[in-house]
Amino acid sequence: MEVQLRILRFDPERDAAPHWEEYAVPAEPTDRVLDLLHWVKWYRDGTLTFRRSCGHGVCGSDAMLINGRNRLACEYLIKDAGPRVSVEPVRGTRVVKDLLIDLDGFWEKYRSVMPFLVNDEAPPADGKERRQSPEERDRFEDTSRCILCGACTTACPSFWSNPDYVGPAAIVNAHRFIFDSRDHGNEERLQIMADADGVWRCRTIFNCVEACPRGINITRAILEVTREIESQQT
Repeated sequence: MEVQLRILRFDPERDAAPHWEEYAVPAEPTDRVLDLLHWVKWYRDGTLTFRRSCGHGVCGSDAMLINGRNRLACEYLIKDAGPRVSVEPVRGTRVVKDLLIDLDGFWEKYRSVMPFLVNDEAPPADGKERRQSPEERDRFEDTSRCILCGACTTACPSFWSNPDYVGPAAIVNAHRFIFDSRDHGNEERLQIMADADGVWRCRTIFNCVEACPRGINITRAILEVTREIESQQT
C-alpha cells in the first residue's frame, strides 16, 4: 500500500514558521509510523530530524502527535493509522527542529520530585533486599510502569497554559515513591507536590490517561497524591 505521510517541518535556521511537507511512502499494514519516518529520512530527505532509540515502546523517546493524538511512533501501526498519516511534534514544548523537541524543562521537573528511594536505614542483617508484601508492591505497581515518554505531560492543557506546572509525568513518578513502603522521603516529596504548581494545577481532564502508552491511570494517581497531601495537613 502507499501511505500519504504529512510531516510538520521546521528548521529555525531556515524557516520563518512551521510548514507541512507530504511524502508518498510505500508501507505494509504491519509497519509502524516510525518505519515511515525512517523511509523518508533514508530515501527522500536526510535532514528530517526526530528522536528515537529502542524502537520497541520501552525508551519512550519517540512520542509524537500522530493523527492528532500523542502516541509512540514505534508502536502505532499503519493498519490502525490509515492511508493518510499526519505527524507533528508534541505540544507545549520548544521545537528544536522538525519533530525534535527541547526536553530540558521536562527532565528538570522530573528531577525536582525526588524520583528515587529515600532510606537511610542500615540494610537488613541478612544482606538481602528490603522486603515488601505483594499488597505493598501493588500499591504503586501502576505508576512504576512509566517510561518517561512525556506523552501525558505534553497532552495536558494545564501544562500548555502554564509551563511551570510540574506536569503529570513528574507527579506519576512522585506517586511511585510516595506510596512505596520502603521510602522515608514522603514529607519532603509531598511538600513539593503541594506547591502552587504541583498537583493543584490538575483539572482532571483525562488527556493524560488517554495519551499514556502504558495504560497508567494517571488522573487517579494525581488524585491519590492530592488526598495524601490533604491527610497530612489535617
